[in-house]
Amino acid sequence: MTETYTPPKVWTWDRANGGAFASINRPIAGATHDKVLPVGKHPLQLYSLATPNGVKVTVLLEELLAAGHTGAEYDAWLIKISDGDQFGSGFVAVNPNSKIPALMDRSTTPPTRVFESGAILLYLAEKFGAFLPSDPAKRAECLSWLFWQMGSAPYLGGGFGHFYAYAPVKIEYAIDRFSMEAKRQLDVLDRHLAEHTYMAGDEYTIADIAIWAWYGQLVLGRLYGAAEFLDAASYAHVMRWAQAIDARPAVQRGRMVNRTFGAPESQLHERHDASDFDLRTQDKLNPDD
Repeated sequence: MTETYTPPKVWTWDRANGGAFASINRPIAGATHDKVLPVGKHPLQLYSLATPNGVKVTVLLEELLAAGHTGAEYDAWLIKISDGDQFGSGFVAVNPNSKIPALMDRSTTPPTRVFESGAILLYLAEKFGAFLPSDPAKRAECLSWLFWQMGSAPYLGGGFGHFYAYAPVKIEYAIDRFSMEAKRQLDVLDRHLAEHTYMAGDEYTIADIAIWAWYGQLVLGRLYGAAEFLDAASYAHVMRWAQAIDARPAVQRGRMVNRTFGAPESQLHERHDASDFDLRTQDKLNPDD
């Protein structure tokens, strides 16, 4: 175990203590610079990056388009969080929390801003009447799992992921604590999916999209290089569900949008039209990174 740390009476910010993301983390909110957000030709304007939270929204938008909802056409603008784009005045006006993703729906007067990935999923599902059950009981089940993800994933990302993969010092207690919680959450999912095809039953919904972006990609080996460490393969029902969703063409497209890492053929930095997925890039739809 590491030596005992005694907290000071009053905490002060030390930029050097932030680990891998020290350059973008700070204890205050608000804009740091003036920067107007670009606006494309479609009513839906997304400002994002292909982190799990960003992937949720691009997957849903691609699923809506695949289901024939032409009004879901969108422009996806890249927000480079490592460069501090999320602290520009235009982005802060859309999301005062300075986190991706953020959406502007310009089909309304005045335009509607939506921030927080779960809120965006719910807004779009209700707007288009899709991927959200109409039956009250099934809708409640879907929303319960959607909010489960929103409440649970910070323990996976900011907890386990940070201390396992990004913290400047490996702290045994922190890694043990959050590994235990990550595995408990995987067990919650595995027990549920042993009896259900999808999170809300037999219907693929926004709950699946939200949870897959984090836990599906985790067991598929795409988050933190931790699948073996967490013995992800032992969660057979989660793995079955994750692989089924991963095989959906709309999911494969959505995962590419605003992606700036991994194999070059798996990246589509910005998306402004369906033609951006052209015949020359079909290999992008099945990246093996």
